Amino acid sequence: MAVIRVLIVDDQVLIRDGLRSLLSAQPDLQVVGDAEDGAAAIDLIHQLSQSDQVPDVVLLDIRMPVMDGVAATEQIVTKFPGCRVLILTTFDDEEYVSQAIRHGARGYLLKGTPATDLAMAIRSIYQGYSYLGPGLMAKALSPPASGDLESDLTPREQQVLQLLAQGAENREIANSLGISERTVKNHITNILTSLGLKNRTQAALWAQRQK
Repeated sequence: MAVIRVLIVDDQVLIRDGLRSLLSAQPDLQVVGDAEDGAAAIDLIHQLSQSDQVPDVVLLDIRMPVMDGVAATEQIVTKFPGCRVLILTTFDDEEYVSQAIRHGARGYLLKGTPATDLAMAIRSIYQGYSYLGPGLMAKALSPPASGDLESDLTPREQQVLQLLAQGAENREIANSLGISERTVKNHITNILTSLGLKNRTQAALWAQRQK
């Protein structure tokens, strides 16, 4: 059983301590640290990288001092491609949700989510899937692509899109379809352009919404 390393980022000590207790009760989840804001989280990930303890999933609040969750998400996914960000916050504003996903967050949950659902979300994010709490799909895709635009994609692009929705990375898509990773990247670029989306996470969410 793979052990998933988790970093908790929240400006409230009680929240961090509570999450640490909840997650530590799961045998496959290991909390490797916590931080009070986005800037501190990035510094901590740098430190953890020195001992090969880079977190697999960063559990990140949105509203924090010094550096908020949206700015932190953008920097984390750029500087540490192996880290996947899962937003956990009390705010479900459309702007927050869509900005977080546009900047690279793989999922978005509200505080108060049951511990079992939170653990499931962390596992899904780790496996490459996207995960949104109830009622957040439309907000994550705002402004949403309209109409049945999947019909505008080529058959190959539709195949790539469906594999994206299943959480496949570029190499896995390339191996599955017998094409090069560069070709996969080109297909993804065309998909994003055709659907008016910003990144692969939005594309995966859009495909999931069509089912």
